[in-house]
Amino acid sequence: MDLGISGKRALVTASSKGLGRGSAEALAAAGVDLVLNARGAEALEATAEAIRRAHGVTVTTVAADIVSEEGRARVLDAAGQVDILVTNAGGPPPGLWSDWEREDFIKALDANMLTPIALMKAQLPGMIAQGWGRVVNITSQSVKTPLPALGLSNSARAGLTGYVGGTSRQVAPFGVTINNLLPGSHATDRTLSLAQAESERTGKSVEEIRLATAARIPVGRQGTAEEFGAMCAFLCSVHAGFIVGQNILLDGGASNTTM
Repeated sequence: MDLGISGKRALVTASSKGLGRGSAEALAAAGVDLVLNARGAEALEATAEAIRRAHGVTVTTVAADIVSEEGRARVLDAAGQVDILVTNAGGPPPGLWSDWEREDFIKALDANMLTPIALMKAQLPGMIAQGWGRVVNITSQSVKTPLPALGLSNSARAGLTGYVGGTSRQVAPFGVTINNLLPGSHATDRTLSLAQAESERTGKSVEEIRLATAARIPVGRQGTAEEFGAMCAFLCSVHAGFIVGQNILLDGGASNTTM
């Protein structure tokens, strides 16, 4: 399928690996020029070069902490006005309800709610002015099915979801759509770090935890960054203009909900 976005320009944050990279790869395959951001310069440059070689698109990189005001300013300055915005940031650490203090919640809100909002506020006016734009926020399945160990993530990402619910309806008349992608368990570094934390807490091996996780997913496996990226690219396409303010689960059926 021709996604109709060849020649457009996208900013994808936290995109040197994992789901951010999967999304960037899929957009590049559709002919989209990219501005990629991550904290680690070496991994970021390696990803950018691989995408350039594979897809022949222009890739600009900005190694910076997107959560900091200084880092975000650098990224937005390098990006200029884009047609597509994909927000992504690493999730906060797991733990128990009794582990977290006010400062922990502030950090989670900064990374997983306030940073995506700041990026949208910076890009939406230009999208509205040009009469077209796509925003996809990478959140988590925990928005729909809260995970006990991820209380910080549950809270911050739910806040972002509420913001998107209202904002998406306000910008839709101008040809701009905002939607959220809710990944379940995917084979990424984030999932590995969560498995390692559980291993330390329970004494089980990481492999035992990985197999048990896969067994709880109806399709019998974890997701891949490639299939996640394909859904992201579709939401950014000309074919997705009637999809507004939605929270789309990519979890292999793990969330047993009606709605």
